[in-house]
Amino acid sequence: MSKTEQFIRNRQVWANLPVKDVKRTRKFYESLGFKLNGDHKSGHLVSFFAGRDDLIIHFFREDMFKEASVGNAADLSKGSEIMYTIGANSRMEVDTWADQAEKAGGTVFAKPAELQSPWYGCGFTDPDGHKWNVFYNGK
Repeated sequence: MSKTEQFIRNRQVWANLPVKDVKRTRKFYESLGFKLNGDHKSGHLVSFFAGRDDLIIHFFREDMFKEASVGNAADLSKGSEIMYTIGANSRMEVDTWADQAEKAGGTVFAKPAELQSPWYGCGFTDPDGHKWNVFYNGK
């Protein structure tokens, strides 16, 4: 393994995304069972752990994100910036994710369905339009 490969492999990577309402974002992700990463009192950030490797996803208030990124945030009504994927353990779990996301204020853009056998999945957005899909491999 090269020194560059060792260097990047030993680094933590996290995502930073803009949101319009930090409190709404916190409520949405907590209702889906995401684990809070600290309790940021400033009101300009909420952060969660995602997945078994604890990917950190920071959701910054949009003005703070624009300042830090020295540019505009993507207009998600016109396209996608990224889509996270969650691995499910059953078809029922996929159905539950879709149901819970909708109940929490998200939008299901792809209803649970069999895709290409043996894959079963769905897709949803959070209230700001950040995309997630959930897949179960029925093999």
